[in-house]
Parts: sequence; C-alpha cells; structure tokens
Amino acid sequence: MSHGRFLPPDHSRGDEHTVGGYAAVHGRAAGLEGKDGCSYSLEVMTDETGEREHPHGAYLVFLRWRRMGEQGVEGHLETDFLAHGDTPEAAAAKAGAISLTECQRLLDALIAARDGDRGRRWFDVMREDDA
Repeated sequence: MSHGRFLPPDHSRGDEHTVGGYAAVHGRAAGLEGKDGCSYSLEVMTDETGEREHPHGAYLVFLRWRRMGEQGVEGHLETDFLAHGDTPEAAAAKAGAISLTECQRLLDALIAARDGDRGRRWFDVMREDDA
C-alpha cells in the first residue's frame, strides 16, 4: 500500500478555483462529490477533432472511485469537447481554466443523464435495500 504525502499548496502557481489551477496549486487532480454520493477525480484530456478549423479538443474525464474494498477506480464519465485549440496544449489550457463550480454542474448533469434524475445517493439506496 502506498501512502499519500502532504504537499503544502503553492498559491503562486494558479487559481485553485479552476481545474488546471487546482492541479498546479495542490500538485494533484481536483476531487468532487457527485450527486450520487460517489467521489470523483477530474482530469483534462485532449483528442483530435477531425475538424480543420478546430483540430484539437479538450474534455473532462471524471474518474469514480470505489466506495468499498480495495482503493481504485470503478468507472468514469466524460464530457463532450469543452474547448478547442490549434494544439492539444492550447485546448487543454482553455479547458483547464474552467471553474470547479462549473465542473460540479457538468458532473451532476452527466450523472443525471446516466441514472435519470432519481436524486438518490448510493448509500441511501443501500439503506432501502436493507429495509
């Protein structure tokens, strides 16, 4: 088992209220709690778009962490392209400027699209199953 290490935040590296700024300030990806009660880490990814005027696009991937048992990722959700650029770096920089508040909204919308708008957290469902 590997243990994390504490790195003090370096606020001179960016705005911790954005995706890229948080990673720069804290030295790790931002984490959010989804409306399903699960923990998610988020990362900016890039890919070619196939469009000449916007050759590269950036999107967010939300990694869902296991709720029980050994630590690890048990699934993911991803957005459509949120930013474009002439290079992968340019597209990633634009997506990295997205606020964490907007990321929370995007995550919750992806969860609602996946699960419907039941509004029940995983632990509430488990409690109902035990009753």
